[in-house]
Amino acid sequence: MIARLSGTLIEKTPPQVVIDCNGVGYECEVPMSTFYNLPAIGEKVVLLTQFIVREDAQLLYGFGSDQERVTFRQLLKVNGIGAKSALAILSGLSVDDLAQAVALQEPALLTRVPGVGKKTAERLLLELKDKFTIDGVSLSGITQAKSASGDVLNALLALGYNEREALAAVKQLPADVVVAEGIRLALKSLSKS
Repeated sequence: MIARLSGTLIEKTPPQVVIDCNGVGYECEVPMSTFYNLPAIGEKVVLLTQFIVREDAQLLYGFGSDQERVTFRQLLKVNGIGAKSALAILSGLSVDDLAQAVALQEPALLTRVPGVGKKTAERLLLELKDKFTIDGVSLSGITQAKSASGDVLNALLALGYNEREALAAVKQLPADVVVAEGIRLALKSLSKS
């Protein structure tokens, strides 16, 4: 299994990159979050990888952080999600945004990703709810801690704010805020924008 590539970046065409490792060029696909953080062509680069062998292909996927690779592996365990879909999800959402969508059980956040429909988003939320961890912390604990934030988010959406504005306002709230105070603080911050 190929777990890591360290070498010179010789080609980058989204979403594929080629890394020269002592004369051998490894082609791998990367999520856009990793692609945007790559150095210039000719520079040294290190990517963590996931090697997938299928009947018709051997594919290599590269990631800039261990958190992205772990999330990719978790996404592959979801029924109906293949490597291409998992890569698209990581390209469309940061790991933190995905964790927040799972914690708040918000399918609308996932349906923004091209190729992810309502049913797929709901299946992702259901299957990742108890399995998805960040830094060793299960999302079930995060879900309980963020229940007030979820209620505040739903209230802001019901008041007509778009998802981007509502999420930005909720992210600014203290972790232990109660719902009524959270709505008041969120509306105050939204009125300043």
